[in-house]
Amino acid sequence: MTKIYYDKDADLDVLKGKKIAIIGYGIQGRGQSLNLRDSGLDVIVSELEGTENYNTAKADGFNPVSADEAAKEADIIQVLTQDHVQAKVYKEAIRPNLKKGKALVFSHGFNIHFKQIKPPKKVDVLMVAPKGPGALVRQMYEEGKGVPCLVAVFQDASGEALKLGLAYAKGIGGTRAGVIETTFKEETETDLFGEQVVLCGGTTELIKAGFETLVEAGYQPEIAYFECLHELKLITDLIYATGIQGMRKRVSDTAEYGDLTRGKRIITERTRKEMKKILKQVQSGRFAREWIKENENGRPEFNKLRKEDDTHPVEVIGKKLRGMMDWIK
Repeated sequence: MTKIYYDKDADLDVLKGKKIAIIGYGIQGRGQSLNLRDSGLDVIVSELEGTENYNTAKADGFNPVSADEAAKEADIIQVLTQDHVQAKVYKEAIRPNLKKGKALVFSHGFNIHFKQIKPPKKVDVLMVAPKGPGALVRQMYEEGKGVPCLVAVFQDASGEALKLGLAYAKGIGGTRAGVIETTFKEETETDLFGEQVVLCGGTTELIKAGFETLVEAGYQPEIAYFECLHELKLITDLIYATGIQGMRKRVSDTAEYGDLTRGKRIITERTRKEMKKILKQVQSGRFAREWIKENENGRPEFNKLRKEDDTHPVEVIGKKLRGMMDWIK
């Protein structure tokens, strides 16, 4: 049975007297740092001097330090750098400063689950993962609300790791909305699958294929852009707020009939088989090994594919049309 925790289940006092280090002041790092500080907790920020994020942290009233110094001073170390650099930061700056009683926290389980980071047994290892971008985490907190979070314990050296995770989630506002208990394995594998099959990979390929089909049939690229990309936000916003059936109730009957009768011709059994294949590659660690190797080799395939899509016609026409819509900016 799914366990969901709320404000009444979390005690912020668990974190009182402890110093929390946020390693990486990106969008998620900024949101979590500010919320924790506003919750009355002692927060230290680590960021590379001279970077935009460093300057943002300074403007927000923090005095950023090195990852080594932050890890040395802190009792709780939240690692919020990008996945592909976490192992390096851990090995060089965090691992030497881990002592009994400290806790290592993540907001994504990639490096723990795929054993790129292997913490010593003497520390707690847990995850608090907001299910929304850092800017939303901050906005909801300021409005007295919260973004739902996931909590997971990988290693419970203190016997209090879950209480610590729930207190941290409360500090960033997560328990206001609800915190769902999970595992590092479940969070990591579902996250990667969702990104590849639906949220990013599936969506972007669907957009490009629809756009190309209309343009190849002789329709104006501007019209194809609006139909296959621009208006997607209207639909996803409705699904986000009201669910799939809620969306269907809010579009025309013509659109709903087309949805119900044609959707399965796009997502076929062959598509579902490919989804299962991708899931197996995530579960087996094949994707993780591929991505780690890609970074070790200087990202040749990643950079090539990114460059190719920079010049895709949907990007070219999109840049022009977005220039006409000041409200987007």
